[in-house]
Amino acid sequence: MHRNIDVMNQLHGFNVVIVCCSSFKQASFWQSRLEYGKGSIISSDCIVLAVEEDWPGGAGNALGTLYAFEKASLLAKELYSIDILADLIASKISIGLYHTAGKGTRLAPLPGAENNNKPGVKIPATILINNQMVPITILEGVVKQTGCYAKSRAGRLSVFWGDQVFIPTAPVEYTVTHHVDILCSLGPMLTEAEWIQKGMEKYGLIAQNKSGNAAQVEKVSHSTAVSLLSCLGEIDSVGASLGSFSVSHHMLTALLEEFSTELIAKRGKFDSDPHLWMPMTLEKASYLQLMAQKGIDHQTSSDHFDRIARMLVAFNEKNRRNNVSLKLFGSVDVGQGVLWWDYGQLKLYHQNTLLLTKSSAEAAMMRLFFNVSSSKISHSTVTNTVVDDCSVLSSCVVHNNSANELGFIRNSTLSNVRCKYIEAENCVLINVTAERIIAKSGSIIYNYIHDDHESKDKVILEAKEKDVIVGIFDEEGRQLVVRSHLDIDGGKVWDDTILGNQDSFAAIHSNNMQACPTALQQIIGDAHDTLWTALTNP
Repeated sequence: MHRNIDVMNQLHGFNVVIVCCSSFKQASFWQSRLEYGKGSIISSDCIVLAVEEDWPGGAGNALGTLYAFEKASLLAKELYSIDILADLIASKISIGLYHTAGKGTRLAPLPGAENNNKPGVKIPATILINNQMVPITILEGVVKQTGCYAKSRAGRLSVFWGDQVFIPTAPVEYTVTHHVDILCSLGPMLTEAEWIQKGMEKYGLIAQNKSGNAAQVEKVSHSTAVSLLSCLGEIDSVGASLGSFSVSHHMLTALLEEFSTELIAKRGKFDSDPHLWMPMTLEKASYLQLMAQKGIDHQTSSDHFDRIARMLVAFNEKNRRNNVSLKLFGSVDVGQGVLWWDYGQLKLYHQNTLLLTKSSAEAAMMRLFFNVSSSKISHSTVTNTVVDDCSVLSSCVVHNNSANELGFIRNSTLSNVRCKYIEAENCVLINVTAERIIAKSGSIIYNYIHDDHESKDKVILEAKEKDVIVGIFDEEGRQLVVRSHLDIDGGKVWDDTILGNQDSFAAIHSNNMQACPTALQQIIGDAHDTLWTALTNP
């Protein structure tokens, strides 16, 4: 894992990075953000192509991948006068594509504070962007981490999801043997008792035979898996799929041709697992059985299976004529005991950001990946405040003038926090400006200014145990304060107005639909600067 992190930190990633966004304004934000992040997140010569998935009802990640690639190809010709498909076919480049769509309901209200830019939610570690040290976003962590596979994937398109960082225990460099390969954590084939004990029926699974050929099934019992995978012969290993995959340029061009009608019309919704990999790797009866469990009628599943089968006949024939020796579908093992940092849920976000403060080997590797200094305090000024050895601070100013009233920071992560006095314990504070802060255990304060400095009394920003407080700004610079709780699943209360908030999370998402993250980034920064100037120059 240390060797893999070293590869990630060298930034020898993909030659081209494509970001698939849910709006044009978000695409503009990521185009600029990643361009400015060259040398911090991606290599200095990486080509960034951020595009909008303007597909009615959503394309699904299969059609969405193909559509994003086509839009990125047009953008590459417009911006750089290059043909990325031609360069891919010539194996001159490797391409990483990142899906960022989704409302982020389980992470609410943090995505609202980023004006619906879910992958823009920040982690309390800093990077250099446009000559400023700023908190790294979840997507930037993912782009940096997954770039470790680029060296092995010249001539291939790699597809990743934008809210999870993982550190493999297996080597990241490998020899490509299949047109499609998918990341998974492989282990020996399990007995039925072991299958139940490990809860394997909850996952999408990859099974591999002794020849290295693989197949995919979704959320099935041990006996069903053995029956469905009989086409593989003796199963050598099995493991949970991470979902991320790569395809050869041969497969990519075949898929673009096969689904050209849908791509032109922007019609249909196909996901990679049920609509590509399962019909490619299972027998028809097995596929129909699985799709029936998903509520898909027999005729629809049968027609789709036959369509993929016809495509594969033509695909295999073309490859034989051109002496292409790759097999169809395989796996890329990330190893057992892989480190997996999921930021897609509020509780996991709190847990994994506070992992930076721990003394475990995993925490040490997280600090290594995020380039946290050995002192754990960087680009910060802290006076008359006791900071323990665990807490991680980046780009913070605690300007306490009173030696008689010492503040403290314990087991916490802080980034871009400015205040005069603070008491923080077991909490996460990012982009916070206030006169006095008291943050109790389990709390999160995010993107918030406590603008009551004109009061004659000392005004305290207080977050009680497990409180979540965020600020959501509009383009007039007005801040909407939204509260939640660490034990609240935003997805379950999405349409409800909770804890005295003005709006539900759903309404906040709707109100943010036309927000411009680029413009708001400046507006929010100015609001923090204005308050801090007022606090330090009364």
